[in-house]
Amino acid sequence: MNNISSPHGIQIIGTQRSGSNLLRVILDQSDEIASPHPPHILVTFVPLLNLYAPLTAERYLELVSDVVDYVNANPVPWDGVELDKVWIYENSKEQSLFEINRLVYESVARTKKAKYWCCKSMANVHYASELEKYSPKLKYIYLYRDGRDVALSFKKAIVGEKHIYHLAQQWFKDQTACIELSKQIEPERFFALNYEELIANPEEVIKKLCHFLEIEYFESMLDFHHSKESLATANAGEMWENLAKPIIKDNTRKFLKELSAEEINIFELINQQTLTALGYTLVNPSVEGQYIPEADISLFNSENAQMKQQFMDNARQSDLDKRNPQLEILKRIKNSKIVLDAK
Repeated sequence: MNNISSPHGIQIIGTQRSGSNLLRVILDQSDEIASPHPPHILVTFVPLLNLYAPLTAERYLELVSDVVDYVNANPVPWDGVELDKVWIYENSKEQSLFEINRLVYESVARTKKAKYWCCKSMANVHYASELEKYSPKLKYIYLYRDGRDVALSFKKAIVGEKHIYHLAQQWFKDQTACIELSKQIEPERFFALNYEELIANPEEVIKKLCHFLEIEYFESMLDFHHSKESLATANAGEMWENLAKPIIKDNTRKFLKELSAEEINIFELINQQTLTALGYTLVNPSVEGQYIPEADISLFNSENAQMKQQFMDNARQSDLDKRNPQLEILKRIKNSKIVLDAK
């Protein structure tokens, strides 16, 4: 492992399907930032930590090994990066998944000899207190997009919920966490931008972001679609295909044509204040005071499960195949830990 000073971290937060992969590959064009496609280490492994308890030295090494195996099976490979399990184990200041996460990303930055590593696992905002402990100089980029367009994008993607009610709840939860974090973090470590402005004025927005990160802006950063990382990501899944194209400047407000009036109403009912606070205009301002009956929520839960299953049944086989190695690793982890605990 290169003997250079420890790179600093960048954490992109918000909700997926908000242009975060676009922002990630733009930043990755800088020699000063290593921004690989995210395997979502924390979201995946935090719910599994009970399988490693008590976290003895031996079981911590197992956790390190399993995380590295999972990262190595990412649908978009981390090109040129060789994660050293022993190095991660020996350089852990504490036996913690959050320490593993930091050291995995540090390894990428060290490989590139970059000033920063950048993690695009946006749901990590919900682990902000732990991130602050293990990466105290972390800089946050809050990327937000009109939640109704986010919901529409999720309805077409292989990941995430599918019913508008669940998508609205997730967007509300994520934005609330990001807005709350913005009040707790000093301004020099928190940068907020919206997707609509990014695609409308990319040069202006990225220049401001580079200034925030104290790195040099290059025009070539906006030629991301020719890069090896963008092409590899575009080829790894249908939902990332636009990364092989220049920025699509009119990719906004599609929900007006593709969501039903009822779906828009449900989303705005849950997110009226948040949409307004972030500068988005409501289609139906009269939603205030309305509520969703419990019986309807029960129905939405059933419909969401059916929609998710139907989507997976019709998903492109190549997309499923690229995700299967990680699923097999998770299956192995769960099965092996159950057998171990049974002994």
